[in-house]
Amino acid sequence: MSANILVFDSGVGGLSILAAVREQLPSANYCYLFDNARLPYGELDEQELIQGCVTLISQAVAQCQADIVVVACNSASTLILPALRSCLTIPVVGVVPAIKPAAALSHKKHLGLLATPGTVNRQYTQDLIDQFASNCRVDRFGSSELVYLAEDKMAQKPVDREALHRILEPIKASGLDTLVLGCTHFPILREELQRELGESVHLLDSSNAIAARVVSLLDADNSGERGKSRALFTTNTISEGLSKTLAAWGFSSATAFNDSLMKTGS
Repeated sequence: MSANILVFDSGVGGLSILAAVREQLPSANYCYLFDNARLPYGELDEQELIQGCVTLISQAVAQCQADIVVVACNSASTLILPALRSCLTIPVVGVVPAIKPAAALSHKKHLGLLATPGTVNRQYTQDLIDQFASNCRVDRFGSSELVYLAEDKMAQKPVDREALHRILEPIKASGLDTLVLGCTHFPILREELQRELGESVHLLDSSNAIAARVVSLLDADNSGERGKSRALFTTNTISEGLSKTLAAWGFSSATAFNDSLMKTGS
């Protein structure tokens, strides 16, 4: 029987994680829930983030009959996993910045973390650096603006090149050779980031590691036809451009989450 996988993020960044998981488990059914009404998570109060996410995800698990939850958001993962796991009886997989592999990859032992301000400044992130990159110089760069540039790209709007150049200028000036993309939105801009930073900078994210973890936790039949995918969002509507992008990514429907709850009687 095909597994039902719930992937959760604040916006469309989690699609980078969903794509990696779907490549490994194409016959699974996917429900992608994005809380775009409160985007970006990196600027929210911590208690507001925890309470809101746990409630939202718990409702979605019941509606989607999920077998596993992937919290495809670094900002949320650094805060909500203990509370969420205490509320659910199914596996919950979170995303953490790829500090450990970056430290191993960096020849200069000089790496950077590009994430939202919340993730950059959180103690959890410092603990990762202390544990896995104590022999490296680690520069941290916080940007919420980059989240919106990724959202624009997914809505089929042009990426603001001047803004991108301004955001990345301190990274270019630092001389690092390895950059961790510590927000799931940022791999959506991988081509633009690589072009701006140059091929000498290695870009790392957690998508493949998360996909491998999901596969290891699911005893899923992966021999059937390609599974179904649907998207749920927390605003009343989304743009036509984003609707087209979701369709191109294989989503059969995109529905406001509150509307879908009413239809199912939840």
